Amino acid sequence: MVVKVYGPAYASPKRVIVCLIEKQIEFETVPVDLVKGENKNPEYLKLQPFGSLPVIEDGDFTLYESRAIIRYYAEKYKSQGTTDLLGRTVEERGLVEQWLEVEAHNFHPPIYQMTTQILFFAKRGLPADENLIKESEEKLGKVLDVYEERLSKSKYLAGDFFSLADLSHLPFTQYLVGPMEKEYMIRDRKHVSAWWDDISNRPSWKKVLELC
Repeated sequence: MVVKVYGPAYASPKRVIVCLIEKQIEFETVPVDLVKGENKNPEYLKLQPFGSLPVIEDGDFTLYESRAIIRYYAEKYKSQGTTDLLGRTVEERGLVEQWLEVEAHNFHPPIYQMTTQILFFAKRGLPADENLIKESEEKLGKVLDVYEERLSKSKYLAGDFFSLADLSHLPFTQYLVGPMEKEYMIRDRKHVSAWWDDISNRPSWKKVLELC
């Protein structure tokens, strides 16, 4: 059964797509235009009652929230494709989960605010809040300082293996170094820079950028 992924043009669905590629799972994409409000259409709200992206349909099974989806597929197809996405031991799994939580609660909020203000407000012709951008950049910088310390001791966030903890950072960091033109936030930190070069050059992520 081919997995359907809704909203491939946006960052959070890309988190799911790169996981599916790493796990060698067949998928197809269904476009959803947020600018046109297609995420508020009744048919879409039947799949995702909050109107957020992404949603997947896997046969009769529907799931939303990108981090829940990547955990689901990494567990369901544990021995397929990249096998260490959740770690190899209970301790490694704990570290993967820890850094996934860090990504969700420390890294994501400021970078999401920056993305919204710099990219999406401009796309809609709305003025950006420069104070909020500055505040968010400062918060993100402090998070990246913690990452720099961690990555000075470990090749990847959870250890010596590429995991969901690293994968989950790919879509929004791509915005940061690309259209937001804030690559210096990565390059000014030696170990974060090396980590980004490593994970962003994985064939799975290159494939996502080609497809979406």
